[in-house]
Amino acid sequence: MSSRRSALKNIAAGAGLLSVTEAFAASEKALGSTLNGKINHSVCKWCYGSIPLETFAQECKKIGLTSIELLGPNEWPILKKYGLTCALPSGAGMGIEKGFNDPANHDELVKSYEDIFPKLKEAGYTTVICFSGNRRGVSDIDGMRNCAVGLRRLIPSAEKYNVTLVMELLNSKVNHKDYMCDHTAWGAGLCEMVGSEKFKLLYDIYHMSIMEGDVIATIKTYHKYIAHYHTGGVPGRNEIDEGQELYYPAIMKAIVETGFKGFVAQEFIPKREPLASLKQCVQICDVA
Repeated sequence: MSSRRSALKNIAAGAGLLSVTEAFAASEKALGSTLNGKINHSVCKWCYGSIPLETFAQECKKIGLTSIELLGPNEWPILKKYGLTCALPSGAGMGIEKGFNDPANHDELVKSYEDIFPKLKEAGYTTVICFSGNRRGVSDIDGMRNCAVGLRRLIPSAEKYNVTLVMELLNSKVNHKDYMCDHTAWGAGLCEMVGSEKFKLLYDIYHMSIMEGDVIATIKTYHKYIAHYHTGGVPGRNEIDEGQELYYPAIMKAIVETGFKGFVAQEFIPKREPLASLKQCVQICDVA
């Protein structure tokens, strides 16, 4: 472990002198390359904005990732070029703050998602991200009812195109003030109210650790409502190594033990050389 840390420190120090590809190649020996196969690995592209998508796709393929996500239809062809999928596409909706908890948004949201469903099916994708929206004075129970009404309008189309709407759980304490879907129990209640397997949750480990803690117990309790996971170090949403408070190997082991067959996506903001950090964090999550 100490040699790995030393290698990463050297890579970070020299990152300004190396190209992205050269720095990644330098990390290969230190980080290894064999994955165990119990976790399906994905990554959120927005965390690596300075790396062109085509370059990023090539390097993700080398690491062993099979997905790059939160990308829209114009970006999917690049993924296919390199044999990658998009485990959780974007490209519909009105953003994080304007969601299904406000009935005034329903018509536009329904149209937006119904427009993307055929594109998802054609691309071979079966999920799409969605959001509750901010509270703006609406009570949690009224917001849940409003979300259910809007989401139920989409369920027939979701079933027709075999797409699952996946609502992200976000913290409203640090990053997304006033966001409504900020506790797992609320999200699970909404799943019950919608009453369809075509609506599930994105459990973001970083966000839910901030809001409610008790990550492993929560996953075990609510796993049947969860279609997708995101990572991130607490505090700060940086690398998920020993520099933060969560122990990701135990969290990943708990996820595997629930029988989860979906994707876990890295969504941390690198503080060191991005691709070296990405590979290290994938391997931290790659439990045997």
